[in-house]
Amino acid sequence: MTQRNGTGGKSDHLLHSESAGACAKAKGPEEEKVQEAWYCESEAGGHGGERRDSVAVTGEVIAPDGGWGWVVLVGTIMVLALTLGFPTCVGIFYTDLQNDFHASNSETSWVPSIMTSVLHAGGPFCSVLVDRLGCRATVMLGGVLSGLGIAASSFTQSIGELYLTAGVITGLGFCFSFQPAVTILGHYFVRRRAFANAMSSTGTALGMCTLPVLGNYLHSELGWRGSFLVLGALLLNCCVCGALMRPLQPPTRQGPPLMSQGPPPPEEDNVKKETGWIRTIWNYLLASMNKHMAFGQLCNNPRYRAYAIGITWMMLGFVVPLVYLVPYATANNIEQSQAALLLTILGVVNIIVRPPFGVIVNMPWFKGRHIYVFAAALLVNGLSNSICCIGPSFIVLLWYVIVYGLSMSVVGSLMFTVLMDTVEMSCFPSALGLLAIMESVTLLIGPPLAGILIDRTGEYYHVFFACSAVVSSAAVFLIVSFHCLDKKERNVQKLSQPSPPPDPSRPAGDVAPRCEYSSVPTEG
Repeated sequence: MTQRNGTGGKSDHLLHSESAGACAKAKGPEEEKVQEAWYCESEAGGHGGERRDSVAVTGEVIAPDGGWGWVVLVGTIMVLALTLGFPTCVGIFYTDLQNDFHASNSETSWVPSIMTSVLHAGGPFCSVLVDRLGCRATVMLGGVLSGLGIAASSFTQSIGELYLTAGVITGLGFCFSFQPAVTILGHYFVRRRAFANAMSSTGTALGMCTLPVLGNYLHSELGWRGSFLVLGALLLNCCVCGALMRPLQPPTRQGPPLMSQGPPPPEEDNVKKETGWIRTIWNYLLASMNKHMAFGQLCNNPRYRAYAIGITWMMLGFVVPLVYLVPYATANNIEQSQAALLLTILGVVNIIVRPPFGVIVNMPWFKGRHIYVFAAALLVNGLSNSICCIGPSFIVLLWYVIVYGLSMSVVGSLMFTVLMDTVEMSCFPSALGLLAIMESVTLLIGPPLAGILIDRTGEYYHVFFACSAVVSSAAVFLIVSFHCLDKKERNVQKLSQPSPPPDPSRPAGDVAPRCEYSSVPTEG
C-alpha cells in the first residue's frame, strides 16, 4: 500500500530531525504534515511517539488521505456504530430492568449513565494503553472487554451487579475501542479530515438505526437476558475492526534519541537520591498527567478551554432524550415497536444527512467557520427538544426525531473536527482524553437527575424541557465565546501590523492616520 511504500528511500536521520523539529515548534500548518502517525505506534516496537510514514524533504503532506485509510475509515465507522450507538438501544430494555430488579427510574437510569460516563472517563487510561500497545491492540482489547461485559450482564441478579458489568466493564471496553479509532483516523487523513470525520460519525447513526431494531427483535424473542448475551457476541466484532487499523510504518530510530535511553549521568543519580523516591514518583505522576491529559492546553489555550466547557455543559442534556424517548412514548400508549421505530428513524436521518454534509463542510469556505456551524446546529438541537412536549402522539414524536436527527447529524459530524481545529494533532489524544473526563461528569449525573425529576413529577416532558434549556445555553455560550476570541485575535493582528513608511514626496502633515494604508497597494 502507499503508506508503506511512499518515500521509503529517504534518510531516517532526516525523518527524525523533521519530526523532532515539528514537535519542538508545534505550530502552523507544517506541524500537521510531519506528525500524522506519531501516536499510533508499530506493533513490533510498541513504543509511542514514533513516526509512521516517510516524510518527503519538500514538506508535502504525508498522510495517505486514501489508500488503506479508506479501510481504516470503514473500521472506524463500525467501531462507532457498536460503541457510541449501543447506549441508545438500552431504552428498549428499560422497563424490563425496572421490573426484574424492582428499581425506580433513577436507579435504572444509572445503567446507561455509568456506561456512557466510563466510556468518556477512561480517556487517560486509553491514552496510556495506546502509548504502550498501539491503536490496533487497544481497539481489540476494548472489543473483548465490551463483549464480555454485556454477556456477563445477562447473568446478573441485582441492579448493583448490572452497574459493574454493563456500566463499568462495558463502558471501559467502549472507551478502549472508540478513542483509538478516532485518533488513528486523524493521522490517516489531513486534507480530507473534515470529510473523514463526518463519514466516521455515520457509524453512530448506523448503530442508532440498526441496534434498536435488533434489540427489539431479540427482546421479543429472547427477553432482555438472552438479548444481552447475543449483543455481547456482536460487540466482539470490534476486535475485527481493530485488526484493520494497522499503524503507519515508522522509520528506524537512529542518532541522539537512542543515547537518552542509556544510563543517566552520575549527577542525575545524585539528584534522584537527594529528592527521594516519593518526590520521584510524584514527578512521574505529574509528567504522565501532563502527557495524557492536556492540562497545559486547558490553561494556555483559550479556544480549547471554551470548547471544553461548552461541550461539558452540553453533555448534561444532549444524550438524555435518547435514553427517555422510548419510555416516554410507551408511557403514552404508543406500542413498543413504534417507539423503537422512532430511534430507527433517527438513525436513518443521520445516515442520510452526514455523508453529504461531510462533503459540504470540506469546502474551503467552511475552514475556520466549523465552530459556528457546530454551535448553530447545537442551538437547533436544544430547541428541538421542546417539540415532543406539544403532544405525546406518534406524529409529533416523528417530527421531533426528524428535526433532532438533522441537527444531531451536524453536531456529530463536526464535534471532532472542531477539536482538531482547536488543538494541534500532537496534542489531540491528550486533549480528547481530558475533554472525555470532563464530559463524563455531566454524562454520569444527567440521566439520574432526569430520573429524579420523573419520579417527583410523574411526567416525562419536564425532562425534555430541561434538556432544551441546557443544550441551548451551551450553544449560546460557544457562539459568544468564540466570537469574542476571534474579535480579540483580529484586534491583536491589526495592532501588530507594521505601519508603512511615510511617502517622502508628500509633507508629513498631509499624512492622515486613516490614510496610511492607502499607499500600500500602489507602492508595489
